Amino acid sequence: MPGTGALLLLAFATLVIVVLLVLLHLTRLGVLVRTTIPDRPRRRMFIASIAFLITFLGVRVLVRLIVHKNGPFQWVTVGGLHIHHLVWGILILLLVGYGWLLDLGRDHSELSIFFSRLMSVSYGVGAALTLDEFALWLNLEPDAYWSSAGRVSIDAVIIFGSLLSVGIWGAPFFRGLHHLWRHRGLFGK
Repeated sequence: MPGTGALLLLAFATLVIVVLLVLLHLTRLGVLVRTTIPDRPRRRMFIASIAFLITFLGVRVLVRLIVHKNGPFQWVTVGGLHIHHLVWGILILLLVGYGWLLDLGRDHSELSIFFSRLMSVSYGVGAALTLDEFALWLNLEPDAYWSSAGRVSIDAVIIFGSLLSVGIWGAPFFRGLHHLWRHRGLFGK
């Protein structure tokens, strides 16, 4: 039976995916994304970048809480073995890759648009979970993750890169959002 850390991580990743999908499907944000970023690959990159940024920041907060023993948070353990969250990220990325092999999200139907968004959001979540533990890719020593010099620089590069990506892919969206906010409100009709 997975520990509370595994359940919390799974709940957080699921929450990010669900909230972004609800916002994209049930509010004007989805229409705004589709109309302001008409190029489908660019739209997918924007959605994945948003999911990446939210997940990366959320996981950083959770890890800090665990390290400083704040709250009920614990490491992800299965059968007494600490499972790093890059493992979950790799699993999500494998599932997304399989979904793309099945051509999910390639058509223009409502179901296809949903799968396109699901694949994009899931890719961002999986990439964030994997890249957050980049220090472990290069050095499989568990303490490598916590060396302050390497960790701070990796955090800074990843956060800067994700913010840059959100801005690049989403520039038309942000202009449309500003226009919508000024003239009609975000959730009004």
